[in-house]
Amino acid sequence: MELPRKVLMDGGVINEVAEVCTSLRLKGRALIITGPNTRKVAGEYISDLLESYEPETHIISSSSLEEVDRAEKIARDIGAGFIIGIGGGRSIDIAKLSSVRADVPFISMPTAASHDGICSAQASLSINGETTSVPAQAPLAIIADTNIISQAPARLLSAGCGDIISNYTALLDWQLAHRLKNEEYSEYAAALSDMTAKMIVKLAPTIRPGLEESARTVVKALISSGVAMSIAGSSRPASGSEHKFAHAVNRIAPGKALHGELCGIGTIIAMYLHGGDWEKIKRALSFVGAPTSISQVGIDPDTVIGAIVNAHKIRPERYTILDTGITQKAAIRAAETTGII
Repeated sequence: MELPRKVLMDGGVINEVAEVCTSLRLKGRALIITGPNTRKVAGEYISDLLESYEPETHIISSSSLEEVDRAEKIARDIGAGFIIGIGGGRSIDIAKLSSVRADVPFISMPTAASHDGICSAQASLSINGETTSVPAQAPLAIIADTNIISQAPARLLSAGCGDIISNYTALLDWQLAHRLKNEEYSEYAAALSDMTAKMIVKLAPTIRPGLEESARTVVKALISSGVAMSIAGSSRPASGSEHKFAHAVNRIAPGKALHGELCGIGTIIAMYLHGGDWEKIKRALSFVGAPTSISQVGIDPDTVIGAIVNAHKIRPERYTILDTGITQKAAIRAAETTGII
């Protein structure tokens, strides 16, 4: 089980990065991995704070194997003792994977609460044009400055909520696989994931962009979800049919919506298919400003129906409600009944 040794979450904790590195007894140079925008938001400032670690900054532009290769090479060339991922999902995922390859720890410093990858040992990578979940390592520490995170675009916060709310159906799928396929099931990991999703749904009416308390609430939930995955040893507690749906949409119409947005919409559909309270899911997503229909993210009905019908082709080894053989007619009925088209 891989869990962070330190978690700092509050306004201004960015200033404690050097102290954290010292307390963790990190040695060698620091490699900072960030994006062009997040470098301006936090990367340059952190580089100054870590002057004693002779930091090198690497700017990435995609979640690709090529970027991982480049980051690993830089880490080895400079003799990096640790890697810091600063930004959203892309920077943190590249930091995770390159740190595994370079055999050094990494620190997660999110600048937005957009997905649960800030804590998990899984990374999302674009391979042959498709988003793939790849085993990596959990961060040695997480430093989440809620003042910075609260200033991120509102869409990112709502996407993070969508990613957390999707735990509802991920757990139903996991239980289904446990019953029908005898898949290993962790009650502890499931309970933590369930509690996390319920917390966001309960607090959904109070979550607003620009509020530091809202950022704190969502970051707590994202970290809890990541911990649940670490306990389970896989992404099962937080990834099921709704994630398959999201990846299937991206396969047909890439770049139309954020991952968490598609997971939220997928959760509405999956909850309907499970016979659960999909209307509660839809209300919660509406409260946090996440899309609840495909028209809100510019996706056409044919793409969505195709994604529902063909989602079982994504990670076929992971059994979900969508792997039971849904017909096109049933998919249309589900989409129309829930109002996503």
